[in-house]
Amino acid sequence: MTEEQYETTPETVELAYLPVVSDATEALRARMRATPAGRLQHAVLLSAGGLLALVLVGSVIGPKGPTVSGTGLWAFGLVLIAGLYLMVPALQGRQVHRMIGPQGEFRAFVDGAGIRVVSRDSETTYRWTMLTRYAETRDLFVALTADRYGIAMVVLPKRGAADPGEVDRLRAALDRYSNRV
Repeated sequence: MTEEQYETTPETVELAYLPVVSDATEALRARMRATPAGRLQHAVLLSAGGLLALVLVGSVIGPKGPTVSGTGLWAFGLVLIAGLYLMVPALQGRQVHRMIGPQGEFRAFVDGAGIRVVSRDSETTYRWTMLTRYAETRDLFVALTADRYGIAMVVLPKRGAADPGEVDRLRAALDRYSNRV
């Protein structure tokens, strides 16, 4: 797809990028921080990890003293929770990348109508009424739906901008048409 096939205005910000695994992973982590469901998942995992850490400490310094089986069981549980907390977004990011990576270069057009994303195999238009909020990370903007789960999200890598001024224009457009979370 070429840019000439799309009507653009002076307001349009265009990005061109190849998707990478870290984009998907970072976007999923941003969605986790930005949505109530993601924050709940975050809180549950941290609470479970904290509780397991307390039980582990209690089993080590308790009046009966440490036992190999008890300490090992609680330590394994703590490692499992920590692994889930760290690895789930990374594993999901790899799965997402396996779906979109083969589509080659993506082009995103952001303007007053919404966000259009074009790849070799697809073209999707998201109106601003659907993407009512966004999160910004070090490397991305992640536009999200208003639902509690952030079911749909659009990943806009900052590296796709032609120059740093385009990143500022993109941020301004997102601020104008949606809410930062």
